[in-house]
Amino acid sequence: MDKSLNANFENFIGATDGYSEMAFQMVSHILTLGYAVMLAGLLYFILTLKTVSPKYRMSNILSGVVMVSAFLLLYAQAGNWTTSFEFNTEVGRYFLKTDGDLFNNGYRYLNWLIDVPMLLFQILFVVSLKKSSFTSIRNQFWFSGTMMIITGYIGQFYEVSDMPKFFIWGAISTVFFIHILWLMKKVIDEGKEGIPTKAQKILSQIWVLFLVSWFLYPGAYLMPHLLGLEGALFNESGVVGRQMTYTIADVSSKVIYGVLLGRVATIISNTEGYDFKNVT
Repeated sequence: MDKSLNANFENFIGATDGYSEMAFQMVSHILTLGYAVMLAGLLYFILTLKTVSPKYRMSNILSGVVMVSAFLLLYAQAGNWTTSFEFNTEVGRYFLKTDGDLFNNGYRYLNWLIDVPMLLFQILFVVSLKKSSFTSIRNQFWFSGTMMIITGYIGQFYEVSDMPKFFIWGAISTVFFIHILWLMKKVIDEGKEGIPTKAQKILSQIWVLFLVSWFLYPGAYLMPHLLGLEGALFNESGVVGRQMTYTIADVSSKVIYGVLLGRVATIISNTEGYDFKNVT
């Protein structure tokens, strides 16, 4: 079999070993859970918009846009999963359709291309930078965020066909990833200055959340090959694990992150005298 025809290892496994009923349904349910949480998050950010002062509301608005984008593209990917494979009654497993579309993780990358810059911009509308330039940080967030996704998107096409290219593009993406981490730490440290202690603690929690959730992405990218091409993860359990990891990372870095930023904005708004209960 020409591995290059299968674009990623989800298709490669589906074309060779196929998926058990449990594995196939687990991926389907994980993808469904992903877009359902985004829809719930959208409702939350709409309902809590007025709990923060008008000058901080752009964070909630950006969260809402992120939820819409994530919902639409994850919904499309969930449909892509169910239509790319068919059940073989003779062996009782799901196999890649020979005449259908391939399953494509590119939907996630398209989603991240939209969402990552906005997620990074969000915090700039909540905290005040004491030393750095808002415009400079924003532009660096946009550039590194965009380049990180584009280079990772290119690399994932080679994960079963050309390992050197897969790792080279992954390494390039990682350079931009590290730069984003450095910028975010800088923004959070500056943002803690002059705000209530409770808000400072939440910003510290956001940094931990950011580290954990964002490191899940390169882990999922590498997951099929963590134990080598023929390793224990290069099978259906690796597919389930990767989609689960991506979904946990998406929910954490988008929904939970947005909720915590909203809490910081609410605390700062209250400190500045804003009382949403009296807003008409």
